[in-house]
Amino acid sequence: MRAILLASACVVALQTVPAFAQPQDEAGASRQTERSDSEIIVTATRREERIEDVPLSISAFSQEELTEKGIVGFEGIARETPGVVLNRPTQNFNNFTSRGIATNGYNANLQSSVAVYIDELPVSTIGNTTVVDPNLFDVERVEFLRGPQGTLFGSGSLSGAMRILTKSPDLNDFDVSALADLGLTGSDSFRQRYNLMVNVPVVTDKLAVRAVGFYRNEEGYLDNIGTGVHNSNTLVDWGGRVIVLWKPTDRLSIRLLGSYEDSNPKDSSLTSPALGREKRRSDRPDQFTGKQTVANATIEYEFDFAKFTSSTTYSDFDQKFYVDLGNTFGFLFPFALDADGFDKVFVEEARLVSSLEGPFQFTVGGFYLHRRRDVDFKYRSTPEFLQARNITGLTDEYYIKQNTYSIANELAAFGELTYRFSDRFWLTGGMRYGKLDAQGFTEAGGLGSGTNYYTVGFLGLRNVALTTVPFAAVTGVKARASKPSWKVSATFKPSGSLTTYATFSTGFRSPIVNAFAGRASLTNPADIIIPNGASSDDLKSYEIGAKARWLDGRVTMNVAAYYIDWSNIQAQANRVSDSVQFATNIGGATSKGFEVEMGVIPAKDVFIGLNAAYNDAKITRLSPTEAAISGAVLGHRLSAPRLQGAIYMTYGFDIGDSTRGTMAVNAQYVGSYNSSFPNTPGNPNLRLPTYGETDEYVNVNASLGLKHGSLSAQVYVENLFDDHSVVYVHPEAFLASRSGTLRPRTVGIRLGYGL
Repeated sequence: MRAILLASACVVALQTVPAFAQPQDEAGASRQTERSDSEIIVTATRREERIEDVPLSISAFSQEELTEKGIVGFEGIARETPGVVLNRPTQNFNNFTSRGIATNGYNANLQSSVAVYIDELPVSTIGNTTVVDPNLFDVERVEFLRGPQGTLFGSGSLSGAMRILTKSPDLNDFDVSALADLGLTGSDSFRQRYNLMVNVPVVTDKLAVRAVGFYRNEEGYLDNIGTGVHNSNTLVDWGGRVIVLWKPTDRLSIRLLGSYEDSNPKDSSLTSPALGREKRRSDRPDQFTGKQTVANATIEYEFDFAKFTSSTTYSDFDQKFYVDLGNTFGFLFPFALDADGFDKVFVEEARLVSSLEGPFQFTVGGFYLHRRRDVDFKYRSTPEFLQARNITGLTDEYYIKQNTYSIANELAAFGELTYRFSDRFWLTGGMRYGKLDAQGFTEAGGLGSGTNYYTVGFLGLRNVALTTVPFAAVTGVKARASKPSWKVSATFKPSGSLTTYATFSTGFRSPIVNAFAGRASLTNPADIIIPNGASSDDLKSYEIGAKARWLDGRVTMNVAAYYIDWSNIQAQANRVSDSVQFATNIGGATSKGFEVEMGVIPAKDVFIGLNAAYNDAKITRLSPTEAAISGAVLGHRLSAPRLQGAIYMTYGFDIGDSTRGTMAVNAQYVGSYNSSFPNTPGNPNLRLPTYGETDEYVNVNASLGLKHGSLSAQVYVENLFDDHSVVYVHPEAFLASRSGTLRPRTVGIRLGYGL
């Protein structure tokens, strides 16, 4: 059976194209509209359109599909979207790769190449910070757009955008829904997930409130031999949101949202296969926690000719990045980082979307983002080590305390104009012009500038007083970028059931400032000085595609082929002597491939969904200097699988007159890919000791469900064959446990009401 599923996934691989998804409006103006042909409606172009009419590659997931497949976060979305992988070493550490645009899976110091939105808030950030994995209960829809998307979204995206659209209140009907998920991983790891939604119309047709709460307590499945904790990587995650929708007139609506999430993994999920199955090592729990508060006000007004939308968002995100770095020096002496981060983000986006019938359609808007990120770095020893060596001069176990912050601003105007020559042919042109700046600062004070801790550690010295010189204030060079992004698309519909398109689009990322710009190495002063940062990179994407629908929707197919030219690549480099990371720019790469999505209803109550993606992405331009500092090699394949896909099969059946049963099998295939560039940054003649490849793997899930009225129950098995393939390899030497694996076989039940 496993061989059959693997072969199926390799040949075509599948994603459910949700042929019976209910059409939805964008968050802020949600409504459900019954359509006899059950078309999929998306708002990726900022207006309601059938997915087959949208001239770009897009996958859409309804709430019903998410629940049926047990998708609760980023990981499940990635495995169901062709051409997309999620590099996820542990909870709250998420980096998407789309169409091969990635230099490594860690993305340290680099802005994500895929923009992630919760409604109008961009939540994606740089790679070596935590990103809360949001709860996907009671959402209108999740959309994943592949290719640059800057001309319709304020925050530009280099290679794709993922949109999580939350449900707005229903102004007329009281509603309640709930979902409980209880699972057992292995023999003693219990997983609990609870979700509840209540919708209350306060004034019919005018005012309503929708509240969502969730709680997850998922016991871990790894044993940390350093701390002695069994099932150490337990996750406790809780939070909720309240949305108020007021519609004083038929033209005006005001939507207020407040949300909070506290995600607290008790330890990392990275393992070390050399230690044995489900084992990891660190001197203390590695923690990547996040607490995120979001407040949003969205105002919409329907003019006679267009809809105006203003979305104002404030986000406060506190995070911990506590990690044992002892493997950097082979655990010769204690070396760890406790970093606390604090993000405060303000975002305003306003746009006008035409609504008149006629040949012209337009979208025009403006975007402003201000982000301040404070990061307090504290490098620590241990009290035991300091006492045993009689090392003095410190008030606690920290020998370096450095407080830094950065300020980033982004201002952009964007828009698209479409002219329909007929119902069968139209042209679209779009542009986004953005101005960006970023600057890093080091605050005066702290301690450890010029510390002698490493000398004490390397030489095994005793009875030594450590240097505790405070840091001087430093103002980094302000990095600036000002450039346009473009999009041109031609769409031709030879028939009502077939849409073809050709699209050219461009993208770039914000410049990066290095937190430790100007710092010399404390272990080897002759090593390179950390540079100020990296300038924006550039990407040009060429795509052709077709979307077809036959036999009254019983067969659907979306295909796309693309060629991408990526230049001035933002890349991560490491200083050899102390493994300090920094961002820089290197030559260029190309990525080419194709994607297929297909849905088939071969018989009544049977659905088969497939997706497949092929990608060939590699370095094509590189100078000797760039190779030396980054470890890259001409012709080296980038960090993305060559082949991936999924297959999903469901069968529905009646049990009596009022109960419906469903059986489903879902197999996802992901090919192996590189963890990083192959050579050592700063020493290109030396193979990077931590270089590796992920395993090729197939993940199979199965379920059996029943639905009776508002009640539903589903028994499921995740990772049916208990596959322990390595799906992520951390490229840094400082970790003793650097491998991410699939969660072991998990058996459980989901109980739902009102879903």
